[in-house]
Amino acid sequence: MSYTETIGSRTYRFADLKTLLAKASPQRSGDQLAGVAAASEEERVAAKMALAQVPLRTFLNEALIPYESDEVTRLVIDDHSPQAFAEISHLTVGDFRNWLLSSTTDADALTRITAGLTPEMVAAVSKLMRNQDLIAAARKRPVITRFRNTVGLPGHMSVRLQPNHPTDDVKGIAASMLDGLMYGCGDAMIGINPASDNLAAITKLLLMIDDFRQRYQVPTQSCVLTHVTNTIAAIEKGAPVDLVFQSIAGTEKANAGFGISLALLQEAYEAGLSLKRGTVGNNLMYFETGQGSALSADAHFGVDQQTCEVRAYAVARKFNPFLVNTVVGFIGPEYLYDGKQITRAGLEDHFCGKLLGVPMGCDICYTNHAEADQDDMDNLLTLLGVAGINFIMGIPGADDVMLNYQSTSFHDALYVRDVLGLRRAPEFEEWLESMQITDARGALLSASTQQPLLEGARDWMGIA
Repeated sequence: MSYTETIGSRTYRFADLKTLLAKASPQRSGDQLAGVAAASEEERVAAKMALAQVPLRTFLNEALIPYESDEVTRLVIDDHSPQAFAEISHLTVGDFRNWLLSSTTDADALTRITAGLTPEMVAAVSKLMRNQDLIAAARKRPVITRFRNTVGLPGHMSVRLQPNHPTDDVKGIAASMLDGLMYGCGDAMIGINPASDNLAAITKLLLMIDDFRQRYQVPTQSCVLTHVTNTIAAIEKGAPVDLVFQSIAGTEKANAGFGISLALLQEAYEAGLSLKRGTVGNNLMYFETGQGSALSADAHFGVDQQTCEVRAYAVARKFNPFLVNTVVGFIGPEYLYDGKQITRAGLEDHFCGKLLGVPMGCDICYTNHAEADQDDMDNLLTLLGVAGINFIMGIPGADDVMLNYQSTSFHDALYVRDVLGLRRAPEFEEWLESMQITDARGALLSASTQQPLLEGARDWMGIA
């Protein structure tokens, strides 16, 4: 089905829904690289006007990637709930935007329709929204998950403590981990990107974190971000695996490039569940995504990068994840050119994920060859804090020395919690107070008060 819109004396024609969505997207370098972006701002406006008139039902009848050739499309269509969709089935995309922003649409209403939404519907409405709209609507939709603590409660924001090391040196990782804990970070998880996929090295890191966690009774969860097949092997060998990690994308071909399928993710999910390591819940999958991943694998099929990204959230939703992290600026300026594009993408990803019922966090980051700086990250951090982000990254000095990119620091987490009055996961907050790291309000205590725990942990790890 084709779509048209006239502006003045000029009529714009869009061959199909896939083309319309791409042309309606805000400007970004990835879509330009793929050759799917609007050729002018006027064409972009025409596409938005045409998209606003498209009935939501259309997305159930016009697949962007054929059902027969893509298992993500099959997942989206097969899992769609007509009952949940009924409440909004009469709306166009433009009407849906108005409904989302209405003062009478609350968290209960957004929860009711979740199973009736497809990622394409959600991507479409986001293209009609200003940044403030994305913030306002996402803030209405908390997504709460539990493993050893509770993440995503309204008024709370958690931090993934990321103590990476370029050689997987256990003492170096332990030192960064202790540093982050002393700043009150780590309630989302303690997650390490290993420099090696060697199973012995991965197991050593898992054992180190678990030993520390049990010794000090820390109510958090650990994760070593290796390929899901390595995690399954580690589970089979008895390693203390909490969260099961995998990078995912929005098409079957892109996921195949990651060496995964929905069946493999199901196997990993069941393996994690079999360990029964959660204490307050059993959400245990940790997924990472990022706009541009499908394009970089030549697996986007002409679909714009933001819509491909939202399709990845449908994959995540299938496995009841504990955390989903859009690593928003990590792929580079070929896909998100500058701070403005990174900011917009981060707000889009958070809004779209939350609307689909996914526990969204964001690695607010950029590579050193992007047209962005830490002020851009400060802006996005603040905006996402207002929007109700579930978690952010906590990295020593905001500079990851293993992955070589810029993110957010332990101090950045203190800043956004302070100015917006955000609390940590309640179980973790109680632990910090009991260990005299923070007071009852969540404020850091003096270094002298923290010293007993710090010295004990240093002695345990053999750190001078």
